Amino acid sequence: MISLCSSAIVAMPIYFIEYHMPALYDCVSVVEAADVLGVHWETVKRLCRESRIPAEKVGNKWLIHKDSLREFATNYNEPHRGKRK
Repeated sequence: MISLCSSAIVAMPIYFIEYHMPALYDCVSVVEAADVLGVHWETVKRLCRESRIPAEKVGNKWLIHKDSLREFATNYNEPHRGKRK
């Protein structure tokens, strides 16, 4: 078992995450979800807060399961606004 000190910031290699935290490997961040949906990352955060995208908040990060994002993306048809002037 690996013990991590909460006061130290530790960068975990991807193989550690894949082996010890498989649930996280199947999730995407808000930024990655925004790329998939073609919207701003703040829009994805709003959709998560409104429970329109099923997501889990861990600390100050939203984690979105890949399958939930795929399902949401097939039904997402909100109009895309242009940049503000």
